[in-house]
Amino acid sequence: MGRYAIKERTISDAVSGGGLLVVARWEAKEGEADKVAAILDRFLPEAQSEEGTKLFLISRARENPEQFLFYELFRDEAAFKAHQESAHFKTYIAGQALPLLSKRERTQYALL
Repeated sequence: MGRYAIKERTISDAVSGGGLLVVARWEAKEGEADKVAAILDRFLPEAQSEEGTKLFLISRARENPEQFLFYELFRDEAAFKAHQESAHFKTYIAGQALPLLSKRERTQYALL
């Protein structure tokens, strides 16, 4: 999961004009964290290339590698909905990663 830049865009560029920020926290079931990380490694470039995605970062906790943090900035609510309807979301997230999780939380924010 080392690809964090989206088309060489800076954070300042990404947050200009606001958007819908989604922060998600996952915890993998015991023994499943490396599988989740491998799935996310395949998913991340697809999510970052979506038209309505302004910024998409995934992190893995240093002290507890079973925990993952998502920081997702979408152009608007419609872009977030399109993200959830995408083939890569349905395949990698809904189809493969979610069954390997013991915990999943998501919160939406508006940029100030």
